[in-house]
Amino acid sequence: MINIAKPLMGAEEKTAVCDVIDSGALAMGQVVKEFEQKFSQYIGCKYGIATSNGTTALEVAIKSLGLNKGDKILTTSFSFIASTNSIIHSGAVPVFADIDENTFNISPEAIETALQKTSNIKALLIVHIFGQTCDMDTIMSVVKKHGLLLIEDCAQSHGAKWGGKNAGSFGDVACFSFYPTKNMTTSEGGMILTDSEKLSQGCRLLINHGMEIRYYHDIVGHNYRMTNIAAAIGLCQLEKLPSFNIKRKANALYYDRNIKNPLITTPVNREKSDHVYHQYTIKVPAVHRDAFIKHLEASGIGCGIFYPLSIPEQRCYSEMDFEKEYRVTDKVKQQVLSLPVHPGLSEEDIALVVETINAFEV
Repeated sequence: MINIAKPLMGAEEKTAVCDVIDSGALAMGQVVKEFEQKFSQYIGCKYGIATSNGTTALEVAIKSLGLNKGDKILTTSFSFIASTNSIIHSGAVPVFADIDENTFNISPEAIETALQKTSNIKALLIVHIFGQTCDMDTIMSVVKKHGLLLIEDCAQSHGAKWGGKNAGSFGDVACFSFYPTKNMTTSEGGMILTDSEKLSQGCRLLINHGMEIRYYHDIVGHNYRMTNIAAAIGLCQLEKLPSFNIKRKANALYYDRNIKNPLITTPVNREKSDHVYHQYTIKVPAVHRDAFIKHLEASGIGCGIFYPLSIPEQRCYSEMDFEKEYRVTDKVKQQVLSLPVHPGLSEEDIALVVETINAFEV
């Protein structure tokens, strides 16, 4: 079976974890601090705050911005639900904008439309989806024009760039996930990045029970801390991230050059964007997608639909007064399909994927 995702762990990670266990310092400590420093330096931000996962990173980042309960945050209609849940958990109200049909990222034109249609939007939360950055030239112009706070959800874009600048280094705050399927992992974990010392201090209080001095609680916080064990894995994975991304891009290029089936639309990679292919997401005509999935599975090829529903139409939001129709999202959700692109694939694996795709007929 060729799996859709496969975390790559080696002797380095095992040794690092054993060293932490032998030290007896398992919870948040010096190893976490080192990981925060090295990861923030890699992305190009001054401050890093490691968290228990990407969702808690988002929630804390939003809370750190000083938004009031009921303030509106504009975000994408097409993503993993954590981006919207974090807005709700922080006490803010999500407002949705449609996506670009080719990149699946939030559409700058739809952002402008939403800002004209809905008043008093205070912040914009963008998601660099599937490993490709949003159109940051246009988005930064919109942010400046409307005086918006910018939150970057980089859960799928470790090492992705726009115009040579890393995803995660544009916004007031940015958040990463280190879930096992990501471009790098800590097993579970997240990271908040910012250039603001004030925001970083607020985030650090929030993740650690509101404590700056032990047992003196300045605010009501959470226990959203990362462990030294997770950080030890992260330090090893961060060293491997560039090579992991090179392999992902090489696999994607092979697909781009060799998938010839006219039914398949391969991903778009824009000139200023350095795509790191967290997912290699193709489009298949909706009427043929189920048959295509069965065709892949018959050859032992894993695949995944990310995401079958828009966020506003999820059942958990059924009683919320969200607009439910988004023209591009509603079209794309019926067409998208992600193929294996991870660095654990062999040449034989990707050749089989291509051969199987090209053999599909209707």
